[in-house]
Amino acid sequence: MAAFGVSISALFAAFVVVSALDVVASTPAAAQAFTYNPRPPKPPRPPAKNDGQMLVQATEVDYDYNNSRISAVGNVQLFYNGTSVEADKVIYDQKTKRLHAEGNIRMTDAEGKITYANILDLSDDYRDGFVDSLRVDTEDQTRMAATRADRSSGNYTVFDNGVYTACAPCKDDPKKPPLWQVKGARIIHNQTEKMLYFENAQLEFFGVPMAYLPYFSTPDPTVKRKSGFLMPGFTSYTAFGYGVEIPYYWAIAPDMDATFSPRITSKQGVLMQTEFRQRFADGAYQIRLYGIDQLDQKQFTGQPGDRQFRWGVDTKGQFALNDKWVWGWDGVLLSDYFFMSDYRLAQYKDPFGSFLSLPTEAISQLYLTGVGNRSFFDARAIYYLSYSGNQNQVPVVAPVIDYNNVINQNILGGEFSYKMNFVNLTRETAVFDPITTTASNPLNPLCTTTSADPMARTPSQCLLRGMPGTYTRLTAEAQWRKSYTDPFGQIWTPFASVRADAINADISNQPGVSNFLPVGDTQTVRLMPTVGLEYRYPFINVQPWGTTTVEPIAQVIIRPNEPNAGKLPNEDAQSLVFDTSNLFAVDKFSGYDRVEGGSRANVGVQATTQFDHGGAIKGMFGQSYQMFGMNSFAVADVTNTGLDSGLQNPRSDYVASLAYSPNRTYTFSVRSRMDEATWNINRFEATASANFDRWSVAVTYGDYAAQPELGYLTRREGILTSGSIKVASNWVVQGAARWDLEANKINQYALGAGYVDDCFVLAANYVTSYTYQAGSQPPVLSHAIMFQIGLRTIAQTSTTSSSAGMQ
Repeated sequence: MAAFGVSISALFAAFVVVSALDVVASTPAAAQAFTYNPRPPKPPRPPAKNDGQMLVQATEVDYDYNNSRISAVGNVQLFYNGTSVEADKVIYDQKTKRLHAEGNIRMTDAEGKITYANILDLSDDYRDGFVDSLRVDTEDQTRMAATRADRSSGNYTVFDNGVYTACAPCKDDPKKPPLWQVKGARIIHNQTEKMLYFENAQLEFFGVPMAYLPYFSTPDPTVKRKSGFLMPGFTSYTAFGYGVEIPYYWAIAPDMDATFSPRITSKQGVLMQTEFRQRFADGAYQIRLYGIDQLDQKQFTGQPGDRQFRWGVDTKGQFALNDKWVWGWDGVLLSDYFFMSDYRLAQYKDPFGSFLSLPTEAISQLYLTGVGNRSFFDARAIYYLSYSGNQNQVPVVAPVIDYNNVINQNILGGEFSYKMNFVNLTRETAVFDPITTTASNPLNPLCTTTSADPMARTPSQCLLRGMPGTYTRLTAEAQWRKSYTDPFGQIWTPFASVRADAINADISNQPGVSNFLPVGDTQTVRLMPTVGLEYRYPFINVQPWGTTTVEPIAQVIIRPNEPNAGKLPNEDAQSLVFDTSNLFAVDKFSGYDRVEGGSRANVGVQATTQFDHGGAIKGMFGQSYQMFGMNSFAVADVTNTGLDSGLQNPRSDYVASLAYSPNRTYTFSVRSRMDEATWNINRFEATASANFDRWSVAVTYGDYAAQPELGYLTRREGILTSGSIKVASNWVVQGAARWDLEANKINQYALGAGYVDDCFVLAANYVTSYTYQAGSQPPVLSHAIMFQIGLRTIAQTSTTSSSAGMQ
């Protein structure tokens, strides 16, 4: 209807084109009558916007000079200012200055909104008028219908017996009621405010009334941001009882907004929550504020929350300096470390992707990142806020800098690259990890036994996960490699690198630390030159059904022993899983604090079969050998990294992997590590998945031998399953579970069901997750029920109920 917001009197007075004959308006009406060609004519091109002309096409145009009326009859098409009107008949009365259209009316405005009607009667300036049997379809797929619409004052449109929905009509039966719709005795559209007001409304699902609403309002579909109340949310937890959130959204300006979400709880009073956001041309930032004056702080007796006023601040932002550089920050500040967990302010992650606990820490950081065509730079200052209360054991990292670059030209015929890493971290208190079954606290007495030799401990003691004091390391490494193929098809890849580390460790003399590291100030320089050669000889066999490639691989690496092996802090190389993915890695340690030394040979064979009709099989088998020098993986450091890894012996464990994908539906993969002497399985993982149109399932089985030096005293074995079934076109049921086969129990699981389409969301999830509290052993198993409902363009709300119990 907004298409007629122009002076119709002026438009009809400026009639310049009539039908396909291009007859001017002054020609007598009788001369303009003609019969439509059976072949549909191409619609005339609308005149340019604001050119002051209207293009009219019709079977017949009549002029009644006595009554000052102009009539267009038969397949009428009008175009003006990007708006088109189609109808069986259009009459303009120059005396009353009203436009009257009848029959199969279809009006499309410049924004794509389509209005259908049987009768349309409007004043020439569109300030007043009515439409009978109205239906409106907008470009964003919202729809409105009414028995009659009256417009007044050029601003208000009142729809009698109106219906509003954002759902598409049923394809099989368009007359069938949509999934949801709102019916109102009157729907008032205030065009200035861009608001829809519903009176005596009812919400229907599949045509069945579900809720009665005497009055409510919502922004019209053209509004993307509008101040007002949002749908409430509900939550419950033992600590604060039942809670209801009543959000209010404030659209301050086109580039900024704020949301106020007070949560009224039954036990603790009102938790105030405010979020402010602002966007700029080069980035955006947001700030969240929390605060509560607790009514019953005794609910947290003996816990960090035993205080009257609790608060929190959470902020993040990112800005682009140019097309390659961005800088930003994340920041969290809390009155006490358990505030977020007590009030369930940390968000649950996808329960069906993986089993994750509620966050155990928050990260505050300032960063600068740059990405080039062949280079990368990242600098950060990081502060970890622990939710478990052991803040003095968490390091402050300021800064950590990474840079790597691949030279965009050949050096000595090969590829030359270099990288750099700098880190400086400070920790107040040592982090001990007991690895005995008798340990009942982080500072096991066995950890504090004195010993002149830091390496004189036994696996029955503990690990030093984090050193107290300040640790600074600068690492620089340059690498060169070149590959060439000889006439026999053999691929030779010589490579060389040199790495230098400058380390300063100022280690506090706390109880037990001297058993692991020399206390006091230590400076050292570590140099590791490396040369090596990799050999591959692919054998290719082509058959009518596919192609098979078998490729023996051998790699020889020559380098000196690792300097100060096991006698320096290890903060970033504490995880090591030896399998086929790193069999041919020159340095198998995961971080910079350890560097692999000694000369080594890595040998294996890789085979791939690609089937012509789709599908592939890829497998690898190999072993690593310590040829001479010291084996870095046999040297215990502060975390025993390398021990029980399968690399600690001169001949490593065998590693194997196999992956099979017959098509896009099925995938299978197996990874295994076998003892080099007994062939006993030390590590085994198998994953199978299937994805069909209506259902999918994935199963992962893991079997891991005991690793006493790392604190795993018994074998671990379990199954992780997840799946989803599309029970109907829009209904999905999902589930996941983790089964501990050693304990013979399911210790984590999630179930959920949901309906999703273009206009409606309904979901319910039940999730279990582990959370960690100060002094609690074992961790707490939390249960949460999450329910979500959303009506597109109208509202979305959710409710969460949580409980926790020792597990």
